[in-house]
Amino acid sequence: MQFIDQARIGVRAGRGGDGIVAFRREKYVPAGGPAGGDGGRGGDVLLLADANLQTLLDFKYKRLFAATDGGRGGPNRCTGASGAPLTIRVPCGTEVRDLRTGILLGDLTEAGQELLVAAGGRGGLGNAHYLSNRNRAPEKCTEGKEGEEWQLQLELKLLAEVGIIGLPNAGKSTLIAVLSAARPKIADYPFTTLVPNLGVVRRPSGDGTVFADIPGLIAGAARGAGLGHDFLRHIERTRLLVHLVDASSAEVLADLEVVERELAAYGHGLDQRPRLVVLNKIELLEDSEVEILLQRIGEGREGMAAPPLAISAATSRGLDRLLAAVWKELGVG
Repeated sequence: MQFIDQARIGVRAGRGGDGIVAFRREKYVPAGGPAGGDGGRGGDVLLLADANLQTLLDFKYKRLFAATDGGRGGPNRCTGASGAPLTIRVPCGTEVRDLRTGILLGDLTEAGQELLVAAGGRGGLGNAHYLSNRNRAPEKCTEGKEGEEWQLQLELKLLAEVGIIGLPNAGKSTLIAVLSAARPKIADYPFTTLVPNLGVVRRPSGDGTVFADIPGLIAGAARGAGLGHDFLRHIERTRLLVHLVDASSAEVLADLEVVERELAAYGHGLDQRPRLVVLNKIELLEDSEVEILLQRIGEGREGMAAPPLAISAATSRGLDRLLAAVWKELGVG
């Protein structure tokens, strides 16, 4: 399945039905008077957050959504049928903006949450509305109003409590595969991961926490380089970041700084988000080398939620300490 996290769609609410001119024609009612009914209201267009959806892929193939129009009024003061509302299902975590102005219209973060994005037009009035002492037989009615029509920008931001970030080949996919039932693509070349991967990690209490493996960041990602700019938005909602660093790199500290700079450049408070710095692939180094690297990483570094940790995702070494630190920062047991 393709992962699509942005889409543009057009929505059009239903037009209100027209009112009509009609008069009562009944036996023994010689002066029945006006009886034209009102038109029905046009259908609304709503967005509904659906926990079973994970992508905006459906909107790649259909971009225009229109609700039904209201029915025309009838005789004997009968109001026309209202147009059926149109409900469009979107993944939880979808932000909705007006395409022209960029104004945020709503943020659908919880399953079942609804957002009215286009209101149906009001139905027209039948001639029964215009009866008065001066005009006992009005022949006036009004047309229904047009429904609202908008162009919308949909943007999906994953709902994960923990985001795993780092340079390409830092071992993010391996880590999330070991911690959860996720099965991301893993290989020894950069940009193996082209879309975010989600995995549910069981807490000590028995319920689950969603971890997100964010595709590799590189220098300039916040300005659009590589894949990072496309997916940095997915860590905006995370409560905790796990910054994974490749211990076998020739420039461990430089690699760490690259990602830290990109977080600051992207903004949205990401550089202030609590984060754990984790040295991965320690199976490739001697223990003494690992200790030296941990000491150098921890010196004068702000923003870390805890002292740097050392793990080997490939051999599962140190994962218990990592998860204990994660649960402590999230405040869960």
